Amino acid sequence: MKKTKETLMKYIFLLCAATSILAVVLICFFLFANGIPAISKIGLKEFVGGTTWKPGSDLYGILPMIVGSLYVTAGAILLGVPVGILSAIFMAKFCSLKYYKILKPAINLLAGIPSIVYGFFGLMVIVPFIRNTFGGSGSSMLAASLVLGIMILPTIIGISESAIKAVPDSYYEGALALGATHERSVFLIVVPAAKSGITAAVILGVGRAIGETMAVVMVAGNQAIFPQGVFKGVRTLTANIILEMGYAQDLHREALIATAVVLFIFILLINVCFSLIKRRSDV
Repeated sequence: MKKTKETLMKYIFLLCAATSILAVVLICFFLFANGIPAISKIGLKEFVGGTTWKPGSDLYGILPMIVGSLYVTAGAILLGVPVGILSAIFMAKFCSLKYYKILKPAINLLAGIPSIVYGFFGLMVIVPFIRNTFGGSGSSMLAASLVLGIMILPTIIGISESAIKAVPDSYYEGALALGATHERSVFLIVVPAAKSGITAAVILGVGRAIGETMAVVMVAGNQAIFPQGVFKGVRTLTANIILEMGYAQDLHREALIATAVVLFIFILLINVCFSLIKRRSDV
């Protein structure tokens, strides 16, 4: 009876895994089957390298949105990754139990907040602050980067903390036995030993930053032009899709699906680059 149950559970788990793989394959098939023909009609150079997005004039250049996505994601990484990793180190090795019981639920709560709430916070707090401090409309690349930087914190902190705590205590104790201080033992021994897990946390954080839509739409300004500065409006690839898909038809709709194809390839390339960096650092 026990063996039968184990066999049954084995096939159930196999079915779940196969379903997940099938879902990914179907998504890829839909994107490429509908997006590649649009790229062929528009022209790869005109589509990816074009600087003008005017569907009414049959101009479908997404280079400004590609650059906008890169800038916003880079800003989120610069703001969120250092804060997230240092927070994880503090939580894992420096935080007292008294404060840990408060901070850990708060971080978990951040992970459960819907993205629309982050966008509303950015719209009501961050955008007015930028407008009153630096001038302009406030809806800008900086606002989007700040919101995304906050949004990726729970992912980076949670995974990085788990990776640091997974390092064997013997590493830390050995460093102390050789005369290192608590701080040196943590930053020179424990943290480097957890670099694989921290790298994975950064990859997942970057993935969320790139794929976020609603929060960015609410604070970024959404001008389909080349970014003019951190205090100017910007449109990302995800925002371009969500803003126009509701009324798009024919080639316009196909061009938006092709934008999703570019976004998919974009995320894939970033993951490959991170994997290569991780593999080189592990050697």
